[in-house]
Amino acid sequence: MDGAGRVTSPQKRPSAVAIRLFIDGAAGTTGLEIRERLQGRGEFELLVLDDAQRKDESARRDALHAADIAILCLPDEAAKDAVKLAEGAGTRIIDASSAHRVADGWTYGFPELIGREVIAGARYVSNPGCYPTGFLALVAPLVRAGLLPAGWPFTVNAVSGYSGGGNALIERFEGDPDIAFRAYGLTMGHKHLAEMQTYAGLLHPPVFSPAVVPAHRGMLVDVPLPLAAIPGAGSAAALHDCLEEFAAQAPLITFAGGNSTEELLRKGAPGADTMTLHLYANADGTQARLIARLDNLGKGASGAAIQNLNIMCGLPETAGLRL
Repeated sequence: MDGAGRVTSPQKRPSAVAIRLFIDGAAGTTGLEIRERLQGRGEFELLVLDDAQRKDESARRDALHAADIAILCLPDEAAKDAVKLAEGAGTRIIDASSAHRVADGWTYGFPELIGREVIAGARYVSNPGCYPTGFLALVAPLVRAGLLPAGWPFTVNAVSGYSGGGNALIERFEGDPDIAFRAYGLTMGHKHLAEMQTYAGLLHPPVFSPAVVPAHRGMLVDVPLPLAAIPGAGSAAALHDCLEEFAAQAPLITFAGGNSTEELLRKGAPGADTMTLHLYANADGTQARLIARLDNLGKGASGAAIQNLNIMCGLPETAGLRL
């Protein structure tokens, strides 16, 4: 945006059909990743505000109205305010916050579950949370197939790299290397519970035990299943086949079965936009664990936003993604 308040871009518009894109909150962890990964793509013209303007309401309104699509990488209340600023413009919006994930009028941006054609035609798309991405990929297909009952009181244990907590948590972990494990969500009111319950079709929210470990990125989501005690549960083999079929239709999801003896997070793991699902069961099939491995900043955040952006723009779904 220039000194007269007009929206500008540091990139020359490559063609008359370039899609004008504004990232509101481009200075945050997710926003920076999205911006860096889109700068080399000729399908988009990035509308960028300088540091002095990115918190100026008038400048943001102009950018939101000038864009074809806006990606909101903001805290929840700020995201709600941004949607109001965009009113009257016809701008399509992808919201990376949790503000609209179960809100009326918004499409949940999990194409593997919701349907690519639904997202392609949506005006308002809410990016899934990182933990729910793993949980829903594991549980929702099984509930839909009737292999797990919607009324079962599910539990989910998960660990994430500290980058998922934003700049404040990044500074805390990097400033205090003695932290080995941080359990949180102890009052059982985590903001991800609503989308977990809603999009898995559950009668009760799961009991969720999240934790942060001293790795910058990476995530494991673990759902234990006492199959012998779950009324109407399918066999471990049936669950295996269902998840394998689900992953086969998803270019960013792989089902790897249960052939490993451990699951590791590496501190130096590179960013990735894929997700791997596992099912481990004991010999008699009475117990199982469903585990999803993903990058909380990739498939759990910026990668999902780019995937949804591609679909909304009629572009190849995996364009620009780390496979």
